Amino acid sequence: MLAFEALRAVDERDAYANLVLPSLLRNAEAEAVKKGGEFDRRDAALATELVYGTLRRQGTYDAVIAACVDRPLREVDPPVLDVLALGAHQLLGTRIPPHAAVSATVELARCVLGDGRARFVNAVLRKIAAQDLDAWVAQVAPPYDDDAEAHLAVVHSHPRWIVSALWDALGGGRAGIEDLLEADNERPEVTLVARPGRSTPEEVAASLPEEATEPGRWSPYAVRLAEGGDPGAVDAVREGRAGVQDEGSQLVAAALAAAPLDGRDERWLDGCAGPGGKAALLAALAAQRGALLVASEKQPHRARLVERTLAGNPGPYQVIVADGTRPAWAEGSFDRVLVDVPCTGLGALRRRPEARWRRKAEDVAGFATLQRGLLTEALRAVRVGGVVGYATCSPHPAETRAVVEDVLRGRGTDEPLTAEWIDARPLMPGVPAVGDGPDVQLWPHLHGTDAMYLALLRRTA
Repeated sequence: MLAFEALRAVDERDAYANLVLPSLLRNAEAEAVKKGGEFDRRDAALATELVYGTLRRQGTYDAVIAACVDRPLREVDPPVLDVLALGAHQLLGTRIPPHAAVSATVELARCVLGDGRARFVNAVLRKIAAQDLDAWVAQVAPPYDDDAEAHLAVVHSHPRWIVSALWDALGGGRAGIEDLLEADNERPEVTLVARPGRSTPEEVAASLPEEATEPGRWSPYAVRLAEGGDPGAVDAVREGRAGVQDEGSQLVAAALAAAPLDGRDERWLDGCAGPGGKAALLAALAAQRGALLVASEKQPHRARLVERTLAGNPGPYQVIVADGTRPAWAEGSFDRVLVDVPCTGLGALRRRPEARWRRKAEDVAGFATLQRGLLTEALRAVRVGGVVGYATCSPHPAETRAVVEDVLRGRGTDEPLTAEWIDARPLMPGVPAVGDGPDVQLWPHLHGTDAMYLALLRRTA
């Protein structure tokens, strides 16, 4: 029932599973305690697997379900489709015995849909149960040689336009894109950041059993939790001295802080600071040099999240509500500026699997316009000789290097600013396969991180 409620919230309210599911689980636990019982953590783990597994494999399951019903999927009521997808995932994506998967899903259908539609669900699931996932994929996916993108879209459960965009960004042949799409469908590990001056990776790891943590792969501030590890059990996280942060995001902030700079290094800006992860790491690094971080966020509720994340930072910082395309600061005010711009989020599909079904190809152009505006104003905000980091959690070519090149050519502004590339690769020491430079692209299948992009620019006039 919890998994169904989460899927309905994602579908009806455009909710994000990583936000709505924890709330549902907390409510279920509170209700169990209220009745004098306990909430079985195995039920929570199952609900989590059903929600995320169903969302990740939705494209594949839709193709299978379509082969088992006598009408177009658009004519099947969305709640019925959600129940069928939950059943399909249990049958094709878990080790739950088929009879148990069918029985539990039909019972759910009776509770939420009624007896008539429960019979329909039962009939469809029995057809699905007749074959395993490999057999179904062989039946419903177009042959690779006939239509490679359509084949990969069904096999790896991504919209075709995203397959095309990722393939363009990655380049290369079939093996690389399949590795990337497979990585998008894996459960991401939980990575912590030990905020410099407030905690260390060794301290964070020491607060947990030895087998529960591993060092970060690339970031000197990272600690990886074993599968199922609970960040809330870590004292440093509860106290704000550490936080949950993908290693790619840590590398972006660290690279900006490490970029060579002549002269003054006193004022830093995070121009798109919400919800505060990069701002917290930047503030900690700035504090070690006696520099001030200004964390700017357009949305007031996200600015409040930044304030909570930065609370307790040992050095000076300021959180403001401001639009980075209409800056509240004078030109040349800062020595270092980071703009981690809003984007399609195609680099974080492991964490937000529903985003792949929510985004449309036409969204890219709208984001690119905003991204150019933010980068242009970031270059104005930095002094001559200062450094700007342009970051995005999307590898889409139109959101990455194309934006930087447009701004450097002066597209979209009557007053082009002069800036030069800084080679970002040496600022991520030890990280392999980050591209030909001077910018950097990280990948889930190569680095175990979100697909973060970083370009570093120095203003020259």
